[in-house]
Amino acid sequence: MSDHLSLSTARPGQQMLLRGLLWAVLVLFAVWFLLPAYVVVGTSMKELEEIRSGSLLALPHELNFTAWRHAWSEACIGVECTGLEPYFWNSVRMALPAVAISTLLGALTGFALTKFRFRGANLVFALILFGCFVPFQVVILPMAQTLGRLGITNTVYGLILVHSVYGLAFTTLFFRNYYVTIPDELVRAATIDGAGFFTIFWRIILPLSPPIIVVSVIWQFTQIWNDFLFGASFTTGGAQPVTVALNNLVNTTTGVKQYNVDMAAALITAAPTLFVYIVAGRYFVRGLTAGSVKG
Repeated sequence: MSDHLSLSTARPGQQMLLRGLLWAVLVLFAVWFLLPAYVVVGTSMKELEEIRSGSLLALPHELNFTAWRHAWSEACIGVECTGLEPYFWNSVRMALPAVAISTLLGALTGFALTKFRFRGANLVFALILFGCFVPFQVVILPMAQTLGRLGITNTVYGLILVHSVYGLAFTTLFFRNYYVTIPDELVRAATIDGAGFFTIFWRIILPLSPPIIVVSVIWQFTQIWNDFLFGASFTTGGAQPVTVALNNLVNTTTGVKQYNVDMAAALITAAPTLFVYIVAGRYFVRGLTAGSVKG
């Protein structure tokens, strides 16, 4: 009896100890993970003399956004001293249409493969799915030839086409797996009432699709915005996206190395994807799991 009482009284203490150790480990990993981000943000707000004479982990003496302004509008990238601003807007003009086009086409293709099945639908889906495993490097040469024939080499429009086509395999996979969970009876009932393919898609299927649309938008925006290889391969000069401009800025060897400007430029480049994940990151996980169970 006494053994049972002592055991029961010891359990809450053990649970609190284990919970405390778990939190300590999680906090340690969080600090370790966030330490580089802290160094980048802190360095971007310091003067060069403060960076050279102080510690990387030391807080800035004062908040100074001079390096941010220089990185945005004054830094020299190649032969142009325009900062990241024009390249940033290149990425915006590239990412937004490419995300919209690949998401819409993926939704239509996924709908056709699940609710308007045809002979060979599984083979078509398998071939599309194969595109998810094709490395970037494999498509560079045929894409370059295609862009040359279309006359859109070294333009933002060329990058929109490249990313729309390359991302179609992923968006089709997302929407196809999600639409499998939608009851076929909805489509049959609409078909009996005389609704066609696009009417059913716009009025029935699309209103049920916000979770997977969020997944597709976040995935595609992240992939397109962070892409370097396609931007470096298919554009030069003023048509390049911000990731390529960042690389050129960081690797500039003229004059004194400005680490604060480099860090500010990196943060400016990463800001849109960070914003997207902070605002909509939780919906990304919800959307991925929404189509995981059929029924």
